[in-house]
Amino acid sequence: MKKLAGNVAVVAGATRGAGRGIARALGEAGVTVYCTGRSVRGKPSPYGRPETIEETAQMVTVAGGIGVAVRVDHTVEHEVQNLFKRVDQDQGRLDILVNCVAGQDPMLGGSSSFWETDLSHGSDVLRQTVLSHLITAKHAAPLMIRRRRGLIVEVTEGDMLWSGDNVLSGLVKSAFTLFAYRMALELRTHRVAAIAITPGYLRSEIMLESFGVTEQNWRDAGKKDKNFLESESPLFIGRAVAALAQDPNVLARSGDLTSSWELAREYGFTDTDGQQRDWGKHFEEIAPSIPMFKEGMPRLIDWLDQISGRAKRCLGSSAPYRG
Repeated sequence: MKKLAGNVAVVAGATRGAGRGIARALGEAGVTVYCTGRSVRGKPSPYGRPETIEETAQMVTVAGGIGVAVRVDHTVEHEVQNLFKRVDQDQGRLDILVNCVAGQDPMLGGSSSFWETDLSHGSDVLRQTVLSHLITAKHAAPLMIRRRRGLIVEVTEGDMLWSGDNVLSGLVKSAFTLFAYRMALELRTHRVAAIAITPGYLRSEIMLESFGVTEQNWRDAGKKDKNFLESESPLFIGRAVAALAQDPNVLARSGDLTSSWELAREYGFTDTDGQQRDWGKHFEEIAPSIPMFKEGMPRLIDWLDQISGRAKRCLGSSAPYRG
């Protein structure tokens, strides 16, 4: 059922991974989706990957929506400004923005301690990731404010303010989460929601390739890593975003940090194979065996309790606040 027919979305960073899955799922719901990124036919991005935004736009259309591919470098403000001018001219509205730019930027690096992290491209990484999200939201928000409705989704990593394989990637992912919270505060009076969402163990094109499998035989990778059997396709987080966009009370959760599995529990959607993935439940089972989490979680709990206590004292009440 095309429950969002007539809605217009921009998925920034729709070339692959979560961005592509979200674009496809919005297509399933009947949305017109502007699929943006730097990789187009014959001219890939510096990532050197084969996926293109034209392929994603075609997937959106096949799924039941209308896919529109637009090449945009989201670090270049005039290109982003021109994108939203075009959306406004073509559609006269913008209902959904999904900020998924540079989620798999190779410059984010691998696993390392902060004193061993390669920072030679640090400023480039922050520009490509954090700044690009800010530029994109800046030019999308006025279209939503004008109509007093809309949803901005920041795709992040992790649901506990603890993410990334190194200090640089952790900084970036945490910034996305806090940016959603900041936008929510400023947009609430305009009735525009902003939410951060994380996928679970994502079977992106890059991850499938690294395990030497495809989406058709992905379970074979469980022989190398049994956790992979709990992974989810990019379409799963896409259906999570589509479910949020369909919720008439989405404004009540503006500012939240949520996940694909939490929303699946609430809204009842499934993955491509009809299964309801729950990476959160699985991670709760394995986290005690991971030294960094076992040692760090008690301190994280104390830290969050301190912040919560300060906030409650500022409100003059012990009751939690839900604006």
